[in-house]
Formats: sequence, structure tokens, C-alpha cells
Amino acid sequence: MFKKIMKGGHRKPSKSDATDPSAYAFGPPGNCNSGSVSTTSVVVNHASRPGPAASGPNSNCATGVVTLTPPTGTIEPLPLFRDVPASERQNLFIRKLQICCYQFDFSDTLKSAREKEIKRQTLLELVDVIQSGSGKITETCQEEMIRMISVNIFRCLPPAAHENTGQENADPEEDEPYLEPSWPHLQLVYELLLRYVVSSDTDTKIAKRYIDHSFVLKLLDLFNSEDPREREYLKTILHRIYGKFMVHRPFIRKAINNIFYRFIYETERHSGVGELLEILGSIINGFALPMKEEHKLFLVRALIPLHKPKSIAIYHQQLSYCITQFVEKDFKLADTVVRGLLKYWPLTNCQKEVLFLGELEEVLEATQSAEFQRCMVPLFRQIARCLNSSHFQVAERALFLWNNEHIVGLIAQNRGVVLPIIFEALEKNIRSHWNQAVHGLTVNVRKMFMEMDIELFEECQRQYTEREMKAKDVEEQRELAWKRLADVAAQRGDYMVTV
Repeated sequence: MFKKIMKGGHRKPSKSDATDPSAYAFGPPGNCNSGSVSTTSVVVNHASRPGPAASGPNSNCATGVVTLTPPTGTIEPLPLFRDVPASERQNLFIRKLQICCYQFDFSDTLKSAREKEIKRQTLLELVDVIQSGSGKITETCQEEMIRMISVNIFRCLPPAAHENTGQENADPEEDEPYLEPSWPHLQLVYELLLRYVVSSDTDTKIAKRYIDHSFVLKLLDLFNSEDPREREYLKTILHRIYGKFMVHRPFIRKAINNIFYRFIYETERHSGVGELLEILGSIINGFALPMKEEHKLFLVRALIPLHKPKSIAIYHQQLSYCITQFVEKDFKLADTVVRGLLKYWPLTNCQKEVLFLGELEEVLEATQSAEFQRCMVPLFRQIARCLNSSHFQVAERALFLWNNEHIVGLIAQNRGVVLPIIFEALEKNIRSHWNQAVHGLTVNVRKMFMEMDIELFEECQRQYTEREMKAKDVEEQRELAWKRLADVAAQRGDYMVTV
């Protein structure tokens, strides 16, 4: 309850200082007569075009967008598009956009209920107009529409739960997501933007003037919203923008890079990492070959380090897909990926180890023999440690690697290197692992190696027995040396602590 009260306080829209009731009698755009509002009454100051309005009392924090809140009186519904002549529809379109620029307080469901419904119905009608594709909308209407969308969606997001309570070590997976109270309006605004972007009538040469780098950056900032419904819309819209506006593609990739860098090395908290990775999965799938150096650097500097944060479980599925896409696109990257996984391999987090082993299997499935040989020594040293893990899920998941035919084939080709590394781990499991399932799987893997190459297996067994004998001899010598020291101390009458 405390979280909701705190967050609700941050979402309350600012009150307008305007008191002129004539502001709600809309007229054609550009008229300055009494009872009309010009289209410039709603202002969006892009980051690239700073203006004085960005610091006004009604401005959204850090967005440069002025929000308008109806001060007094009521908003009157406008006629439907089908009820006016075609010549007046452009003016009516802009007047409807102006109505949709007004913000309401959704913390009280009864407050301004009639005006909220008028805005909702107006947004629905605007969505229908864009979706129907009845004709190209003019450049002026496009500009006003993007302004209206900006006024509604670009806003200050509330602080996360750990920022309100001061619990820095809270688990992000256990945080209750905050649902945006204005979603009935916000959803329709996002739907309008989506329909505009995907419409075949939208001319990218004109649209890119308004959906510019500043707009895209603000859109990316919204991915930190805790509301999963909003992030889902943002994911779809950004993906469509990436596909339609080729001029923005390098900029979008770089901006996502920067979000990841900040998440990895500074905050380790961001609500939209999974959604951004979903977009990247599709982008990576479309990379042309040979792969650009820029894309390889993105893999090494951003994607692989994303295995470091503690909250990886939230987005691991999407991250694993992106990593596997890189290896499937260019098999030579397998060695880089495997060594990257080993670099960030968890030491004390068993659930994270299980995730890593699952991802490792997917990567190895796309790995060819030459790349496998480059990384197999450090790889199977780590797998041997996993085989002996006291956490049965880690040991079990490591043994499941031998259920994959492709991986078994790679191991069989290089059994002379692999078996000596993991033989001791297999023997320890058979002798002393507490879990029966792990014990049974280990016996199966051991039998598999025997069938692959009985001579090699017997040689490894002989070497293991020799090492055991030597270790036993060393232990006996150590015990004998301590016994001699104890005897000498007893003869001298000295006090000696024996271990």
C-alpha cells in the first residue's frame, strides 16, 4: 500500500495556470479570434530545438513537453467526421487533436469523468481514421498529431519501489509492477502512434521530420516504465520505426547500447531490458553477412556483459536468443561467446548457473568443430566443477549436455582431451554424490565414454588410480610426520596442539 501511495503522488498531473474558459471553444487552426485556440497552444520542444516552454510550470520533467490540464468549465464533444463535409475534416481533425492534448487526474476516477470519456471517444475516432486509410493526412495534421502524442506519452515516470522504500538490495523479480492509472487514454494514444507508423499512407520523408532522434530517445526512456502493457506497445512501435525509418537504424542501435551500458555498469535496474532484447533479436536476425565489426563489438561490449547483473533471470530468455542468433549467423563467434560466458560464470548463485548451462547448450548446438577445439579445455574444466556441484540442479543440468546429439558428437571427436578433464569429476559423483538422479545420470555418461573408446577410458582410469594412490601416500606421510612431532613433543614435555 505504501508503494502505491508513494507512486501515486508522483503521477499527479500539474495544474494549469490558465483560467480562460474560451480556451475550450475550438476553431479552425490559425484563427486568433475570441472563442478559438490556435494550434500553437500545444507546444513540444524537441531536445534538438530547445525552447523556453520546456521550463514552464506545466512542463513535464526531463521531457521538454508542455502538458495542458483543463482549468475550469467542460470540454464539449465535436461532431463525427462522417457528419461534416470533406472540406472541413482537416480542421476538425486538428480540433480533435487539441482536445486530446488535455491531461486529467486519474487518481480520482469520478473527477472529470465526462471529459475523460469525451477524450477517450475522440482518441478512438482518431485511431479509426488512421487505421481506415481513407486518405493521406496533410503534413500539418501529421505535425499536430505527433505533438498530441508527445504531450500524452512523454512524462516523468514514478520512482521504482526500491527508490521509495530505500531497499537497494530488493529483488527486482519480487517488485510489484506499478500499473499506469491513465492507461485507458494512454493505450489509445500508443495505438494511434502505432497505426500512423505502420500505415502505408505515411510518407517517411515527411514523418522523419517529427519522428526524429529526439522523439526516438524519449521513446526509449519510456522503456523503463514499470507497466508491462506500456512496454509491450513501446516494443512494437520501436520495432516498426526501426523497420520503416532506415535513417534512424544506427542511432537506435547506439541508443540501446547506451541503455545497456548504464544498466550493466551503473544502476543494474531497468524495467525494459527484456523488451529491448526482443527487438534486438529480430534486428540481429536480419544482419547481413559478412557481419560488420560494429555488430561484433556490440556482442562483446554489451550483450555478453549483460550476463553480469543479478537480475539476469528476468531477461535471460531474450538474451540467450540474441547470443545464439550471433553464433548461428557467424559460427566463428562461438569461441568468443563461450569464453565470455566463462568470464561471467557465477560462483555462488546456483539458479544463475542453471541458466548459464542452458544457454551454453544452445550455443554449443550451433558451434562447429574448429571453434569447439579452441575453447574446450577451459569449458570442460568449468563443466567438471558443475558436475561436482552439491546443488543437484546444477549437476543434473550439466549432465543433460550429454543428451544433445550434436554436443556428444563434438565430445566424441575430441574425447582424448575432454575425458581426462572430466574423468575425476565423474568418479567422485559415482562414489559420493548425495542425489540419486545425479548418480544415475553420471553412470550413463561414464558408460557412454566406455563405449566411445574403451582403451582411452581404461588409460584415464589407470591415471586416476595412480593419482589416488599418490594422494593417499602423501596423506599417510603427512600423518606420520605429525605423529613423529607429537612423540618428540611428548618426550620433551612440551604442550602441542594436534589437528
